[in-house]
Amino acid sequence: MMKRNWMHRLGAFAAAAALVLSLAGCGAEQSGGPADVEPVQLTVWTYYNGDQLESFNRLVEEFNATVGKEQNITVENCSQGNVNDLEAQVMDSAQGKVGAEEMPNIFMAYADTAYAMDQMGELVDLAPYFTDEERAAYIGSYLTEGDFNDDGSIKIFPVAKSVELLFLNDTDWQTFADATGAEYADLETIEGLVGAAEAYYNWTDAQTETPDDGKALFGRDAMANYMLIGAKELGDTLFDVKGGRMTVELTEATARRLWDNYYLPYVKGWFSASGRFRSDDIKIGNILAYVGSSSSATYFPSRVMLSDTESHSIALKVLPAPHFADGEKFAVQQGAGMAVAKTTDAEEAASVVFLKWLTQPENNIAFAVGSGYLPVTHAANEMDAIRSSGLILTGNMENILTQAVDTVNSSEMYTPRAFEGGTKARNTLTYSMSDLAEADRATVVARIAAGESAADAEAEFMTDEYFEAWYQSLCDALRQYEG
Repeated sequence: MMKRNWMHRLGAFAAAAALVLSLAGCGAEQSGGPADVEPVQLTVWTYYNGDQLESFNRLVEEFNATVGKEQNITVENCSQGNVNDLEAQVMDSAQGKVGAEEMPNIFMAYADTAYAMDQMGELVDLAPYFTDEERAAYIGSYLTEGDFNDDGSIKIFPVAKSVELLFLNDTDWQTFADATGAEYADLETIEGLVGAAEAYYNWTDAQTETPDDGKALFGRDAMANYMLIGAKELGDTLFDVKGGRMTVELTEATARRLWDNYYLPYVKGWFSASGRFRSDDIKIGNILAYVGSSSSATYFPSRVMLSDTESHSIALKVLPAPHFADGEKFAVQQGAGMAVAKTTDAEEAASVVFLKWLTQPENNIAFAVGSGYLPVTHAANEMDAIRSSGLILTGNMENILTQAVDTVNSSEMYTPRAFEGGTKARNTLTYSMSDLAEADRATVVARIAAGESAADAEAEFMTDEYFEAWYQSLCDALRQYEG
């Protein structure tokens, strides 16, 4: 086995070297590439939109005009809409479904999708194209995310990552803080955040004659991250994966902490989620703060629209995502990487040329500054390198990247290992607690409107028995994905 792997490694190096040397060794004509080398056309599928798409497209154009022109490689990027659309398109192409587009050379993929594609034999192992020195340039956990068999393989290549941060409508927060003495430090821990949310609800409730009509302070964009990272901080690896097989590890004590610090404050009206994303809730004044991806910061609104006629401008404050007070400090590692589909040796080698170029510090930093994503190499993931890049940093983007870079460098990064059914299991985490909380809060609001006190309206949802029923149902739902 070792001999076969070594021969494969030599073959991959030879293919890459042959492509680069044959292309670089010839004079370029006006058409752009060496005349005696067949041009290589690469298609990339992404789910980037807005600022991220514009930033990525600029880099693709730059590659095509420089290294691509020199080496007769042309890259075409195609956004497939959102991540779910992209995953569906990729799977349809791999399965050869009627009407599906031809498989792209490179496509963005999260670990579960890449794992499924790898099980179908569709992915290239990129490890043979990288020397040990080249691998060491990348943040280690970013590379191991695509090592499904713990054999040093690279089935997902990192090009941009993100972490979770807390985004705050600082303008309206200051009004609350001046009136109550609330501080940013209250938002450093999950428990402190819950306390601040209770205080904000009570403060806003007191401003009207109507009882129990306070406002929510906080919302979350990704409930699965709260469950996974929260459990990890409290000592449980919720999805414990070994050899592609998952075992559910969620003690009742950990589940209760997660419940008490999201479900209960949600049902009481201290937390909320009504728009598609929490930045939408910020925009209409339903909440003041949310935890979400650093890449979501480009969507943070500049104004709050309270009605068709009433609005006001707001300032953004970026803070670290809160952690459990007595827990170990973990941070979610997120952001899809690039997977390379098996095609010809020339196309696979050209794909590596493009990906290596894309993650050179100056190019990776350019993408980060334009998108809120993070560079993936040690050299680029430093604020000194970002500031000295010569790129213009807005005040908000500098604050976002500063907090994100500090999170990566000061926390243990975590993302679950891939396993069969991983996407469905994650969806269970996303909706199990949040859907129940939303439905039960609606019941509480209706009861209050009918004349009940908040305490009476909430009572049935506050019991140990109600929690235990949810905990058992969650464990039962997750165990169907165990290996």
